[in-house]
Amino acid sequence: MSSQPIRIAIVGAGPGGLTLSRLLHVAGVTTTVFERETSSTERPQGGTLDLHTESGQHALARAGLTEGFLRIARYEDQGSRLYNSDGRLLLADDDMTGDRPEVDRTALRDLLLQSLPPDTVRWDRGLSEVTRRDDGRYDLVFDNAREGPFDLVIGADGAWSRVRPLVSLYQPQYSGLTFIEFGIDEVDAKHPALSQLVGRGKMGAESAGRSLIVQRNGNAHLRGYAIFRVPLEWAERRFDVSSPSGMRQALLGEFAGWADALLDLFRTSNDQFALRPIHALPVGHHWTNRPGITLLGDAAHVMSPFGGEGVNAAMLDAAELAGHLVGSPDWREAVPAYEAEMFARVAGPAGEAAEAAATELSHIGQQLTLAQHQAHMQMRAAADRSAVR
Repeated sequence: MSSQPIRIAIVGAGPGGLTLSRLLHVAGVTTTVFERETSSTERPQGGTLDLHTESGQHALARAGLTEGFLRIARYEDQGSRLYNSDGRLLLADDDMTGDRPEVDRTALRDLLLQSLPPDTVRWDRGLSEVTRRDDGRYDLVFDNAREGPFDLVIGADGAWSRVRPLVSLYQPQYSGLTFIEFGIDEVDAKHPALSQLVGRGKMGAESAGRSLIVQRNGNAHLRGYAIFRVPLEWAERRFDVSSPSGMRQALLGEFAGWADALLDLFRTSNDQFALRPIHALPVGHHWTNRPGITLLGDAAHVMSPFGGEGVNAAMLDAAELAGHLVGSPDWREAVPAYEAEMFARVAGPAGEAAEAAATELSHIGQQLTLAQHQAHMQMRAAADRSAVR
């Protein structure tokens, strides 16, 4: 990076933005992260995710956080089970030797926050707009403050990024899928049958235009998603998240005819429900470089959650952008180099995620899921045999 210090603003304190801030901090580059939430404890950060060796884990290693990650990683929760709607087990993959351990999003965010100087993140900063000064630098206008000037503004602010419009007019489009999120607490002690049903990892079931995915989180918590292919407004008309009992009854009605063992997942859920319509940017989304502005993570390439690439791609974006910024004599050349490589890198995963979303709840959806799991198990078995030789 040029010997002339630059002022860098990162908008969004999610895994991508915090990873970038940490990587630049390690390299001696100061950043300021702006976050809409009032504190790190304002809301839960979501469920569990698996960090891939070549992306999420790679970024943490470059950030010097592997030891901390190993303390929160759950290698024992990499299993997968697939059921028919009648409760019949179609596939059980209980292998715990994989290299993509689960980690709770809140734990990952806390790890990253604790690795930064305490004044790095400025909370309660809901971005209203980014304005350009006559000298080419930028000011950030928030609901309750104005900050600047900044030489480089990096949008790490998610699917509905306020920074993205400065470089791209595209907005995420509804995929046709809506998730209804629910949770079950203290499952091992209070609901041992459901704990065994889900196993150590995640379970799925699909039939007649309905799908169910349940993931094991830390602290004996299950997080589930009832999945529907419906018009965007359908879920808001059908479900009232302010009425937990009404939500349970509505879900039981939508999954009528399924095995009681599966329906018990709805009956035992806690009172926290959420509607999650799934949106994505077009595969191949890109923009012409604008000096002083760039994007990473969902702000740049939000995709469906199938495949688990979202957070991993965001953290790899952070690692690649940090590498270009630190390694280039001129940050103005580093940013377009990062963008060109990122556009090419995410096209494949985005296309696969779009295909998976398109086939979810299709007439062959369950067969495709089963075939995918079987192929994965066969590849792992072949790798194990090769290692033995």
